[in-house]
Parts: sequence; structure tokens; C-alpha cells
Amino acid sequence: MNARLDLTGVGRFAGIGERVARAVTVASVSFGRSLLWLLAAIIVGCGVWMLLPLSKGNGTEPVKPDVAAVEPAASGDAAAAASPIAQAQASAELDRLKISSQTWRRGGLGSKALVTFTLRNDNDYAVKDVEIVCAFARRDGSHLTDRSRVLAETVTMKSRKTFARVPVGFINVNADQAKCSLVAARRA
Repeated sequence: MNARLDLTGVGRFAGIGERVARAVTVASVSFGRSLLWLLAAIIVGCGVWMLLPLSKGNGTEPVKPDVAAVEPAASGDAAAAASPIAQAQASAELDRLKISSQTWRRGGLGSKALVTFTLRNDNDYAVKDVEIVCAFARRDGSHLTDRSRVLAETVTMKSRKTFARVPVGFINVNADQAKCSLVAARRA
């Protein structure tokens, strides 16, 4: 049959049609692959965007000044197990040590709490191993969870030190408020 078309001169056009069809098929496959790569890039980009921290204006919540006051909190079983001498030394270390300002925000896809606070040391000596406890509550004020953290850094005498975005642990998704208190500190 091709011989008959070649005799009439139409065979050339039939061959061109086959080549065009093949080119369209190759183009559609490569277009489909490029769409898949674009979709993969969008998914990876969204994942990276979710891992980036929020800007300072959106995620921070200032805490009221009365909340930032030092409250040596006893942590249930640990306080009962500690001797009265250790409790007296811890309260003496916390006497002139306080949190002057604090804010918190979510990190790690919203499951971790990142606390920023300024620790003020009015003592005549440096302190280290400062332990803080942060209590998290719902919007209505009902308690959700407590998280503690020991900071191994030293705060020199008669100075302030700001601890930025300190991870204190995983928190409940319903947490809306945070209140951090000093628990213990040691002389450096």
C-alpha cells in the first residue's frame, strides 16, 4: 500500500504525519514529567517554609510584668525529696535573681515552645545552671502542662543576660499562655 502512495507522491506526507505524532507523544511525556517535578518542588518548598521560624511580629506574645516576677516554685516530688538545707541554699541563690521580661512562641511545626527571656542577676557573684519551669495554659487560663529546662550558661554578677528562643519542650496544641519561673541556680 505504501508503494502505491509513493507512486502518487502522498507517501511523503504519511511519513511526516507519523513523525509529528511521535514528536507530540514525546512532548506530552516530557511535559507530564516536568509537571511532576514542579509539584515535587512545591511540596518541598512548603515543607521548608513550615520549618522556618515565624517573624518576630507574628509569633511573640509579651507577658505582663506581674507574670515575670520571680516565683520560686516547688516542683512536687522533687521539692519533697530535697533537704531543707538544699532548699535554703536554692532560695538564697534566687534572692536577687529574676526574670525581667519574657515572651514565647511556637516552633517545630507548632509542637515545641521557644521561650525568650532576660535574666537579671543583682547578686555580688555570678550564677550558673539556672533552672526554669514554664507553665502552659489554655486561653481560658486552665492549666495544661509544665516544662522545665536547666541552662548551663553563666550570668555574671550585677548584669543581665538574654536567652533567645530556648526550647523548653513539647507542648499541647491548645497552649495559648506561658508563665516561666526560676526554680534553682548555683554560684559560678
